[in-house]
Amino acid sequence: MIPDFSFLRLFSFLVLCAWLSMQSVSSPSVSAGKSQGANAKPIVHFTDIAQKAGLVAPVIFGGENRKKYIIETTGTGVAIFDYDNDGWPDIFVVNGTTLEALPSDKAPTSHLYRNNHDGTFTDVTEKAGLTHTGWGQGVCVGDYDNDGFEDLYVTYYGKNVLYHNNGDGTFTDVSEKAHVAGSGKYWGTGCAFVDYDRDGKLDLIVANYVDYDSATAFAPGAQPSCMWKGVPVMCGPRGLPWAKNILYHNLGNGTFEDVTKKAHIDQTNGHYAFSVSTLDYDDDGWPDIFVACDSTASILYHNNHDGTFTDVAVVAGAAFNDDGREQAGMGSTVGDYDGDGRLDLFKTNFSDDTSTLYHNNGDGTFEDKTFPAGFGLNTQYLGWGVTFLDADNDGWPDLLLVNGHVYPEVDSQHLGSNFREPKILYHNNGNGTFTDISANAGPGITAVSSSRGLAAGDLWNDGRMSAVISNMNAPPMLLVNAVRNSNHWIAFHTIGTSFSSGPFSGSDGTKSNRDGIGAKITVRAGVRTLVDEVRSGSSYISNNDMRVHFGLGSAPKIDSVQIRWPSGLVERFENLAVDAIHTLKEGSGTPVNPPSPKP
Repeated sequence: MIPDFSFLRLFSFLVLCAWLSMQSVSSPSVSAGKSQGANAKPIVHFTDIAQKAGLVAPVIFGGENRKKYIIETTGTGVAIFDYDNDGWPDIFVVNGTTLEALPSDKAPTSHLYRNNHDGTFTDVTEKAGLTHTGWGQGVCVGDYDNDGFEDLYVTYYGKNVLYHNNGDGTFTDVSEKAHVAGSGKYWGTGCAFVDYDRDGKLDLIVANYVDYDSATAFAPGAQPSCMWKGVPVMCGPRGLPWAKNILYHNLGNGTFEDVTKKAHIDQTNGHYAFSVSTLDYDDDGWPDIFVACDSTASILYHNNHDGTFTDVAVVAGAAFNDDGREQAGMGSTVGDYDGDGRLDLFKTNFSDDTSTLYHNNGDGTFEDKTFPAGFGLNTQYLGWGVTFLDADNDGWPDLLLVNGHVYPEVDSQHLGSNFREPKILYHNNGNGTFTDISANAGPGITAVSSSRGLAAGDLWNDGRMSAVISNMNAPPMLLVNAVRNSNHWIAFHTIGTSFSSGPFSGSDGTKSNRDGIGAKITVRAGVRTLVDEVRSGSSYISNNDMRVHFGLGSAPKIDSVQIRWPSGLVERFENLAVDAIHTLKEGSGTPVNPPSPKP
């Protein structure tokens, strides 16, 4: 997690900061009518209602005042998903443990909170059968058996857990039976369900961090890599062996096959992997995979359409930052921030560095637009969870980041950072730039914590996006926007037909996975074209509400919605009302053109 800096890079950074500062003074029209003036009405006002809403169980993760080993630093993810199919998103918060053994009756477990439809949640963890304990890490959601109920995959330091949703409010641990528990020697972090071969069954990509063994781990300060700004700190990841990422292929009979080697997932120079974000970056109809890596190059697995992948991050311009240096990547998110119809990437990094915005050029390459977009000034924070979300429904996705340092020593040793840090909310100005509106975005944003996982979703089905945040050794946060405006919105819940006996969708008879994960949704409203995809995973080892949400600004209607399903079928849907969530089923729209054949 320690970045590599040089004097030249620092000098370049300061020059760019000065340039941006002059731009902000001399060009007030950059965010004309968008940024918040001193007396302007707040664009958003986020407050934390977790305690009132019933999200009270703390996330236990290592020592509170000292982190002796790297295992105590990574924290946990969160997921927003509708586990009981009542139409209201529920919340799952992964929990960890401590180095010291805890009595069985006090061992922390993950928590499932059921949405009560009234602004509150009920903890149903024990009833649901989700009381597993251990060094929990990330979570992703997907209906792997196409039975209509969302399943959970939770990564651990040790064996991972696949929870099958039984459809009656309970889950069953099927990890060993499904062959996805792993050997117990890996340290799982991010994950995502993805139908990489488009056969209608969700596969599973799992990122792994370091090959860690507490019995042989170095104590703080024991190695040169265990020092930070002259202070002894926990060791890693540099100097520690890495662990390879794993791809599981869904066999369709409740089991998976490890195809890591066959699919060339192990052939990469990116290691120490954290978040996983899927996207079809080259728009060829086949899902690709981006992995944010700590202290090494990022990974961009390009889907070769034949069951294999190639890491093209270096040649595609998504491996390093603009000055060619590897960063300490943590979280990642996907969105079309500038409205050009192409999906872009954003990645959070270590303190004393910037986060990174990769603009999709549309030719298979990306360009670092961090400084031109306005993301170059916040370098004091250590970023984790991140997500594009349209907080004010003006039609331009904003960006929410959560932060928190890994070294508690930064407080006691006065090292220029704080262990507990505020969130950052960037408002999209609609012209390729963003404005940091954090100071006026409400106490939920400015409150400090050592945060990790972040998931966003429409928890109240009213078009206002909320966020759930996992904090180290503290209860989670539930941020709700109190500002209402007249902007319109629309959202989509996709249903593929692999589970049904209806007519086939693809040219070869293949139907899409039940969740429609991988579907590309294009909304046309007046002069605007909005795009996004249905995805599992992303952020920092977390899972957003998979219903795809679009702000529409003042547009009172949309002209059309087009979906390119994972099967290849392209359909158009019309006469859909705004300010509503629509469930769209594969095969129920108007075909646009025959689906593209698969080799």
